[in-house]
Amino acid sequence: MKLSRATMKFYNLPLIKFLIFFSPFCYILYSCDHPSGFPTTAPNNDGLILPEGFGALVVADSIGKARHLAVNDNGDIYVKLRYAKETGSNVALRDTTGDGKADIITYFGDYKDEGSLANGMRIHDGYLYYSAARVVYRNKLVPGQLVPDTPMEVVLTDDHEHGIHWHITKPVAFDEEGYMYVPFGSPSNACQDMANKPGGIPGSTGLDPCPELIEHGGVWRFKMDQLNMTQKDGELYATGIRSVVAMDYNREDKNLYLVMHGRDNLHLLYPETFSQWESAVLPSEEFIRVEEGGDYGWPYCYYDQINEKKVLAPEYGGDGEIIGRCADMDKPILGFPGHWAPNDLLFYTGDQFPDRYKNGAFIAFHGSTNRSPYQQSGHFVAFVPFENGQVGGDWEVFANGFAGKELIINTNDAEFRPMGLAQGPDGSLYVSDSRVGKIWRILYKCDKATFGEAELAKMEAQKLVANIRNPHPVEDNLDKGQLPEGKKVYNTYCSPCHQRDGKGAKGRIPELSNTDWVTGDKSRLIEIVLNGLEGEIEVNEELYDNIMPAHQFLTDEQISKVLTFIRQNFDNNASAVSKEEVAKIRAKILK
Repeated sequence: MKLSRATMKFYNLPLIKFLIFFSPFCYILYSCDHPSGFPTTAPNNDGLILPEGFGALVVADSIGKARHLAVNDNGDIYVKLRYAKETGSNVALRDTTGDGKADIITYFGDYKDEGSLANGMRIHDGYLYYSAARVVYRNKLVPGQLVPDTPMEVVLTDDHEHGIHWHITKPVAFDEEGYMYVPFGSPSNACQDMANKPGGIPGSTGLDPCPELIEHGGVWRFKMDQLNMTQKDGELYATGIRSVVAMDYNREDKNLYLVMHGRDNLHLLYPETFSQWESAVLPSEEFIRVEEGGDYGWPYCYYDQINEKKVLAPEYGGDGEIIGRCADMDKPILGFPGHWAPNDLLFYTGDQFPDRYKNGAFIAFHGSTNRSPYQQSGHFVAFVPFENGQVGGDWEVFANGFAGKELIINTNDAEFRPMGLAQGPDGSLYVSDSRVGKIWRILYKCDKATFGEAELAKMEAQKLVANIRNPHPVEDNLDKGQLPEGKKVYNTYCSPCHQRDGKGAKGRIPELSNTDWVTGDKSRLIEIVLNGLEGEIEVNEELYDNIMPAHQFLTDEQISKVLTFIRQNFDNNASAVSKEEVAKIRAKILK
């Protein structure tokens, strides 16, 4: 695959440039009266950039690292936390004054969360459903009662002995025929031999046929007529789906939909075939209408949203152009740029918003971590219009500004990261943040009949800001010019997770500064690079339970230079690591 094959779409319209500059001031000139019974929104929408006529306010702030959320018919809000607090893993919020802000905040849910991958929170048929990484629970909601005191029931348990596993989130969706849908994500990036660690080794091939597809890499359907189910109690509904956090059932066309997290590391694993730019923008985050019996191609194929085709993955002989067996795979209905991290999907059924939003899809993009050496992207809420159950146009920016800045070099530069979506009984849209647990409520304040293209103009301009547009292959490359070898190795193999500033990704990837893991025992550090690391560790008083792949493919000199760079940067001041020290540890490991 050559860079020249990809068509970059850069816009240079004076009007759009004007709107990018002018839009922050639009609310001064453009205002509507608040509808009767609605709370007052913030003068600047608390930093959010929204289509004209919309407003936002903060319902709650800093309730904990929030994942998905749900809103009951009476307006009570329920939030799933990434990590359990001493008082519970769920949060219940209630507004008793009518000002739109939660004045009762209660923690509940005494159950174990493993790692940082728990996310589900949905209300269905009078029950509150929520998920740990491996278990789906529910409580019967009691009318008028904020925190249910009914027994906590186990609906589904993932009883696999996972070992190394990145993608075990358990979002849930329900249809109108008594079925629950749950994804079982892939334990790897592209079905590499797990003995080589899930991230893969440069140039390695994928297993063919992929054994993971027997029990993972798909969505299972369960009849809601029993409790204490395991995967064997359900049926494989669709396959070829790598990792899912965003999923919802569309009641207009009676279909399940999801937005899949695409695979990673095209350049890292196949540097001769894929450029760093291609690895940053590809492959697509696929918006999929899930048909029973469908096969969406993972791990053999991925979707190239630039050229609008599904192509063969390099682990199976692909070069970015070859289609091969992918011609027979089911296609997405829409392809978003890569690595935006789609973490929730909501089909809007309310009547508060203008008619064009009715039955359309809102998608929360949590934001990328592995686009280095380019800026990180995402961190906004998109909207996809639907007409008669079909996509009715290109995706739009609905809400931006969560990150607090446009240029996000490291993931932690983002002030907030949109995570969960929920619809309130009055048609308001609620958005949760995973950094500190901020909850926004978005309202429409104007005459729906007057809403049109003029009100959407500034949001079209938002497609050109740094956290959303495709980066320029040369001008936006943060590594322009010559780099010391240690930093070059770091930026290539380490920064996709630990970020260019060494501060990691809060809650997922530990920081590298001022920790004994980096500046302490050199032998332990070398072993971690060579063998990888899995399981729970504590870094600077925060727990992490993720996976670092093995990097035995790096030479002794590369490892010595990158570890020396890490130990002498990011506010660290430790001794260098020699090539001989690496060779000694490698020999010991390979005995």
